[in-house]
Amino acid sequence: MPVSMPPTSPSSAAPYVGRFAPSPTGPLHFGSLVAAVGSYLDARAHGGQWLLRIEDVDTPRVVPGARDGILRTLESFGFAWDGPVRNQSDPERRSAYQAALDRLTAAGLAYPCACTRRAIAAASPHASVDGAPVYPGTCRDHPPAGPGPFAWRLRLPAAGSPDDAIAVADRLQGAIAQHLAEDVGDFVLKRADGVYTYQLAVVVDDADQGVTHVVRGADLIDSTPRQVALQRALGLPTPSYLHLPVAANAAGEKLSKQTLAPALPQSRELAQELARALAFLGQQPPAELAAAPLDALWAWAHEHWSLARVPARRSIVLADD
Repeated sequence: MPVSMPPTSPSSAAPYVGRFAPSPTGPLHFGSLVAAVGSYLDARAHGGQWLLRIEDVDTPRVVPGARDGILRTLESFGFAWDGPVRNQSDPERRSAYQAALDRLTAAGLAYPCACTRRAIAAASPHASVDGAPVYPGTCRDHPPAGPGPFAWRLRLPAAGSPDDAIAVADRLQGAIAQHLAEDVGDFVLKRADGVYTYQLAVVVDDADQGVTHVVRGADLIDSTPRQVALQRALGLPTPSYLHLPVAANAAGEKLSKQTLAPALPQSRELAQELARALAFLGQQPPAELAAAPLDALWAWAHEHWSLARVPARRSIVLADD
């Protein structure tokens, strides 16, 4: 079955606009630093902007004080972002997400769903690329009656149709291809509790902020075809994608709050951690720079950043974990 490429992508002549978009569910850790360093240096190497967005759309998971802690940590490491920090929880952003959902609904591309997780698991043909059950389409042609509350799903192209197959040419990982109807199923845009999903929010925000290049961890690589499908449905451009290897512990688990990854230091050992992140990304800074001022290490990193040296892997186990 042929796999089609996205119809729109940023022009190579367009100004580079990148971003770093952490979620305030806890403090930044080494894996966060890797993603921030890679996205920051790639943007600056192209003479581009580097925006900072706090992805707090999933408000029940937000940890009080985490947003301010993230900003302090980034500042202590010497990151300098362009423009104001965007927060997905701001009322105007929620209005933008609802407007996008309304457009999809009016076009017949979004529909309400009353299915429970148990019902989906019982009727699902197999697991999705994320490991969750593929949505079987129960409410697709038989929408629920009544006032709800309901979840809202994107109506994907039919299985086997040309538009069902999506491929993305990742700048580091190569081709990413999925047949969405089989690999994912109609996915949720807004939960029954009223929370807009990451997939919808990130697509709307990237387009609204003019993001041309997305550089992020490879733990999000399997979400990319869904985001491309949503961009197509909304008539939005598709950015260039680059998925960096994620840092993993000795058990092969991605460093995260869930795997108890330690928080980054804010006032000590900053140069050592930055040098460690650069080495993780294959940049090989001179050993003596780990004891140098941060400015000197950043100056070296800006001058020597090379995507060709970044390992084309989805994850790398840290040697000391």
